[in-house]
Amino acid sequence: MKIVVDTENGVPPWRQVHDQVIRAATTGALPEGTRLPPIRRLARDLGLASGTVARAYRELEAAGWVATARARGTVVTVPSGRPDRSALLAAAAAEFAAQASDLGADLPTALEAVRAAYGS
Repeated sequence: MKIVVDTENGVPPWRQVHDQVIRAATTGALPEGTRLPPIRRLARDLGLASGTVARAYRELEAAGWVATARARGTVVTVPSGRPDRSALLAAAAAEFAAQASDLGADLPTALEAVRAAYGS
């Protein structure tokens, strides 16, 4: 799995890491039991502070997406009540709609941004 952080897009870096891990776990790119990189190594690879990655891991653990143990490190788990893809899509759409609204975009402009992101 490759994590990419864009410091210019307005989404906090910890949230980008968090969301990408969830997306990869949901799609199967990160199967249950997969070990995530240690905090310091991932922070160094992404050019982030260790505390930023640590926050992402803490939030993931609180939501049941990962578990951390000293001997095993941080591994992907299956949270109880894991949302399905439809629920995740609805949540992502709601977040996008809120951000678009905050930017003052009307619905046609927001839909055009989605179309452009899809490349169509």
